Amino acid sequence: MSLQPFISLYRYALEPIAPFSWFGIKVCSIELVAAFRLCTILRQIREDLHAKHQLRASASVEERSFLRDATTALTIKFGGEAIIGPLLGVPPSFMLSGVSPGVYIAAQAIVEYIPEAIMPSMSLITELPLSVVDGFTRALLLCSLIPTPVITHASPAIASSPWTLLLSSLVIANGGFFITSMFSFLEPTPLTLTTPAALKSYGWTATDLWCAPFITGLYALLTHAQPFWAEFHSVISTVLGSTGDKVEPMDPESARAFCALILVGMFSTRTAKNFGLVWKRSVTKKVKIQ
Repeated sequence: MSLQPFISLYRYALEPIAPFSWFGIKVCSIELVAAFRLCTILRQIREDLHAKHQLRASASVEERSFLRDATTALTIKFGGEAIIGPLLGVPPSFMLSGVSPGVYIAAQAIVEYIPEAIMPSMSLITELPLSVVDGFTRALLLCSLIPTPVITHASPAIASSPWTLLLSSLVIANGGFFITSMFSFLEPTPLTLTTPAALKSYGWTATDLWCAPFITGLYALLTHAQPFWAEFHSVISTVLGSTGDKVEPMDPESARAFCALILVGMFSTRTAKNFGLVWKRSVTKKVKIQ
């Protein structure tokens, strides 16, 4: 299958768009889509948790504030980056430019004022097509935004370390969710310290948790982003019976498009299982697909 249509789609989605480009502000369409997607699903989760809380009526409900909801979105977006940045000695992106935080705050304000009658609830019909959007936006993060500061790091030890690359992917992609879950940002109650969902029983099975290092590792393997991955690729090729010349790396755009398609498949499978489209065996019912 040719990856060229998906490569072209990425190129188009990464072009600065008007009216932001008129003022020299670099905002691309894929960033806008990612911001609105995140803020929309956070509102859906909050409303779902509020409805469940009303059925229990076991604790006081705190009046929602825009600042808390915007902080939730910003924490999920930049929380992991804020954790890993100081460890790498790299300033987080939100310290260098306020454009991206501004986009997410604006998206949160717009989503907040969408009438409840128009806002759809999470269902198979809405989430399955959006799995495609999630796959392409997540691939941009895991294949372009996360590897770059690691493999171009001034320290050769960091730039060539596959462990640093995979750990950075895991923390940046999941750190924000970990923080908001730990402090109950999405709950209708006052902020409370609790066990994050990732640390609960079978929390490790969450697709979002393990797909981050997996996809970043796959991208590094295909592109030979570090010496380790080039050698690993050669070993795999030899094990599979290849006797040809040296294994050539895939170009970054093609590798990113390939990883995006894999993520689309992962997220579509997760959505299908969550909404009962895929039959589950009794043994796997214990494992909650997230």
